[in-house]
Amino acid sequence: MSEQLIPEYIIRRGSTLDQSLLLKFMQRTYQDLFPNEDFSHLEQTVKQYFSSDTPLWWVNFSSQEHGGDNGENSPSSPSPPIACLWVGNAINQVHGNRHAHIFILYVVPEHRRRGIGRALMRYVENWAIQRGDRQIGLQVFQSNKPALNLYNQLGYQTQSLWMVKFLSAEK
Repeated sequence: MSEQLIPEYIIRRGSTLDQSLLLKFMQRTYQDLFPNEDFSHLEQTVKQYFSSDTPLWWVNFSSQEHGGDNGENSPSSPSPPIACLWVGNAINQVHGNRHAHIFILYVVPEHRRRGIGRALMRYVENWAIQRGDRQIGLQVFQSNKPALNLYNQLGYQTQSLWMVKFLSAEK
């Protein structure tokens, strides 16, 4: 079942059958930020964490102008997804409460800056409230300024810092 997310875009719940498409979207996400890296290892992440307990939503462009004369817009063949949102579960280590954790929010470049990311964040916030969550967590790279701006505008705050130290195999 799908519903309108914003004008010209519909959102629909994915299923565990979407594993390969989710993997493609994850790889695109990271390749946008780190174009020279190999992200084949993300397949293991999807295999390990993607389940019926970690909901996935797809956004499709619903305008009749999309596609061509090849039947792409028939009800049985919707346009390809232009965005996805995959959410997992985490535990607040201070209070012990389960909460939603955003694994991935991705909008293809041609559809960015149209309010899709903002609408997806509001959608997942409503979903989390309905299931009783008191917070949503996510990780964002410091270099991803557009995402940082969006999350800041929506009221997200830095609660902790993920620090890394790269270790050399050399002695």
